[in-house]
Amino acid sequence: MRFIHVGALIWLTGVGLLIGGEVVSGDFSSTPPLHFVSTQGTMFTLDGREFRVAGVNNHYLAFGSEQEVRAALDDAVALGANVVRTFLQPVIGSLDGAVPTIWDFESTEEASNLGVKGNYLLSFDPATKSMVINADGFRKVDFLIAEASKRNLKLVIAFLDFWAYTGGAQQMRSWYGSSDENTFFFSDPRTKADYRAWVRYVVNRKNTLTGLVYKDDPTIMAWELMNEPKAKPDALRKAWIAEMAAYVKLMDPGHLVTSGHDNIRTKMSDIYLKDIDYGAWHGYPFFYNQTKDDFRDQIIQYCAIGKDAGKPAVLAEFGWARSNPGRDAAYDEWLRTLDEQDGCAGWIVWRLVALQDHGRFPVDDHDQFDIRNDGSEIWQVMKAAIARTLRKAVDRQ
Repeated sequence: MRFIHVGALIWLTGVGLLIGGEVVSGDFSSTPPLHFVSTQGTMFTLDGREFRVAGVNNHYLAFGSEQEVRAALDDAVALGANVVRTFLQPVIGSLDGAVPTIWDFESTEEASNLGVKGNYLLSFDPATKSMVINADGFRKVDFLIAEASKRNLKLVIAFLDFWAYTGGAQQMRSWYGSSDENTFFFSDPRTKADYRAWVRYVVNRKNTLTGLVYKDDPTIMAWELMNEPKAKPDALRKAWIAEMAAYVKLMDPGHLVTSGHDNIRTKMSDIYLKDIDYGAWHGYPFFYNQTKDDFRDQIIQYCAIGKDAGKPAVLAEFGWARSNPGRDAAYDEWLRTLDEQDGCAGWIVWRLVALQDHGRFPVDDHDQFDIRNDGSEIWQVMKAAIARTLRKAVDRQ
């Protein structure tokens, strides 16, 4: 395998800037390339037309097999979606085991249930005390982007996951011996440097299949700083988001940037930060003791925040268990409500899953959020909702 050590990496070509104690460089122009999704007030636009987001989340696209990735993207197309959201993962300890992997990297479960089959993107080298990027592992991300492009799908990609399910920020803070889940990663100079180096590598990577550098690829709609970066205290969260959003913008001025924070308790406050292009929040009524009507009211409230900020707002994750009475009707009502609000520009449901390598849909759906191409009532509800959302943009042209 081919690895890249990045602990002391400094880019010295072009214009140099000092960020977080390091010299950085890149294309610092402010004009986005052609065919990139951009913003205009509370709308997304693409090639001069409104682009409403009607999308799906999938959590295993960065490590699933080629067959599983194709199946998921094909089902996104069958549903009518135009956006797919996912995370860059997995992250492990050291290859020699001296720095432990804190999650079940050896799991033989199916991809949907976090069986990664030896695939990973980041590890740690105890000898140099530095992060190591597995460039060969990144070929799976190349494949994902190339296949999404073939299907005219846009991608929202989180640079990292906060949670330890496949390593994420928790694995990275554990590299340095910390058990602090909420503060260390976002404040320690070493993890912050690792994060910046990771961003730098990702946006400057040249896709081995398409020949496009990621920052030049219009298939990518937006970067998320992290899936649900639950930094504490609140002031630290805001400072980290502001710092890293500015850094991503310097490295890649063409793509949109959003925080990835769930924003439920914070009422999408990061939408007001200068380098955050659009606001997003995650909605799980059961986990926050909300009724379906409470969540409908929250949609109205959050869309109003988007309107006040003059930026698009997106419901970037949401789910209600299929065992809840009236779930299908609730999804329909929520998405109709969102379509009616001026401050909101779309939604991305959690989560679309497709056939696994064993030829069946995922066995484990413990949260009961899965959307499958099985002709079920919820599949039909989501398909109709996507058609309605996209038709709204056409009608407004």
